[in-house]
Amino acid sequence: MILPRDELLRGSHDPLRFGAAVDLAEQVLRTWQPGWTDFLDAPMQEEIFNRLGGLSELRWNRHGGHPGAERCRLFCQRTDQMGVDPESLSVPVRGLLVEGNFLFDPLRPEDLRQALQEMGASPGGLGDLWVRGDRGGQGLCTPECAELLNGGAGAVRDVAIRCETVAIEQLQLPAQRVPRVFASVEASCRLDAIASAGFGISRAKVVAQIKSGRLRMNWGAIRQASRELVVGDCLQLQDRGTVEVLSLARTKKDRWRVEMRRS
Repeated sequence: MILPRDELLRGSHDPLRFGAAVDLAEQVLRTWQPGWTDFLDAPMQEEIFNRLGGLSELRWNRHGGHPGAERCRLFCQRTDQMGVDPESLSVPVRGLLVEGNFLFDPLRPEDLRQALQEMGASPGGLGDLWVRGDRGGQGLCTPECAELLNGGAGAVRDVAIRCETVAIEQLQLPAQRVPRVFASVEASCRLDAIASAGFGISRAKVVAQIKSGRLRMNWGAIRQASRELVVGDCLQLQDRGTVEVLSLARTKKDRWRVEMRRS
């Protein structure tokens, strides 16, 4: 079966990565062999599920190495292919330890990702990364990336780092965020006001996150912090989870009571 590639790619926010998923889908249909994508960020995962999930011949499942993973690999198989239970899969994801002395130079996940890519890791080879105090960080990667980084040395700014690959069970996985419903009274329904209340950051930081592409709405890019939100809108902030608008109600003082769910 040949998929309508040009039609599927039209309007994609990242045609290169989405095109790789289309290639995988065609390969699975042609060879009857299931396959995996690279690690993908949440917007690309949603785009694949939205654009390719409607193909009745295929089934997609996501696996990121731990229940709360943001970056995941997608498993694609034919729907008429019996005997491959997604829940019993041996997921091709490995654990990664990154050691370094960050007592005087605080480490961020994005610093870690940049350093590992400078060591040769591909963007799609790296899953979620997180910081463990001042001694470095941990993360998840593909087996190929694990082989490349194991025993390797690099640097984050002036701090030397060393990598070691381990089983996922040896990692100290980040605590899974428990969904929380709460309300806030705001002067307006502007995106920056609701994002500030939902994620607990200043409006100035909200604007900075929009400019850097880390804050998205309904899995799409945002250009205006002044955009008015409506019930059902969902904000995604990289490494900070999501905020969904559950209800909006006017108060007696002509303000807005915003009920939202943080997860």
